Amino acid sequence: MNSYPSLEEKVVLVTGAGKGIGRAIAERFATAGCHVAVNDVDAALVDETVTAINQTGTGSAMAAVADVSDSAAVGSMIEAIMAAHGRLDVVVNNAGIVSPMLHFFEADEAWWRRIIDVNLTGHFLVSHPAARIMAKQGGGCIINMSSGGATRAHRSFTAYDATKGGIEALTRAMAIDLAPYNIRVNALMPGSIDTNNHGDEYRRRSGENIPLGTVGEPSDMTGAALFLASDDASYITGDIIKIDGGMLAQQRSATVDIKPPSEFPKVEDL
Repeated sequence: MNSYPSLEEKVVLVTGAGKGIGRAIAERFATAGCHVAVNDVDAALVDETVTAINQTGTGSAMAAVADVSDSAAVGSMIEAIMAAHGRLDVVVNNAGIVSPMLHFFEADEAWWRRIIDVNLTGHFLVSHPAARIMAKQGGGCIINMSSGGATRAHRSFTAYDATKGGIEALTRAMAIDLAPYNIRVNALMPGSIDTNNHGDEYRRRSGENIPLGTVGEPSDMTGAALFLASDDASYITGDIIKIDGGMLAQQRSATVDIKPPSEFPKVEDL
């Protein structure tokens, strides 16, 4: 039984859906009877996700290959979705990059600009044309992807954390501007989600620092995404939903950081 009948036949664009959280969200929307446009910059990963969805017999999927930091590519992607379905109801801005991790002293302008362009500017470039379509349709839903880095810093993640803080500010600003058009804008804030299928030792070690005792799975992100897109969330906008096993509710230990201070650049090497 579909828990969200209001989502049936909706057209949903999920960016960065070739793997990990994006793929899990795309597949979950399909189980609700949605028509999902699967975006990623990697065409092979897109094809894998589209095939997996179309083989389930619920919902449908189409390929939407594009770099979200390229406005022309995004425009072509949106046009293709409209040509196929004639509407666009939900956008999940999940596409983003983390690597390479660089300490502030190791960073350069090219590194900074690439992460800003994909993670933050990409949210704008996708949302801007999508919101215009939604306004003409009478409404819609946009879901952005934040991180604990928006409010608590990671070591060696200067650009990434800056984009996530910007995404939360962007979410609030978009929500206010788009509310009169019945377009709701919210964000999800994942905690430690195992997107790479690490082994049991990683999960055990990482889970020791999480109140619920384990790292999350990509599937843990999907329920909140469907809820925010559904009519059950019709009076929710401008909000950030944490899905982190309680991580931000506690004082975080530096031992869980990916790059500890012992690995920082030495002063004599600067």
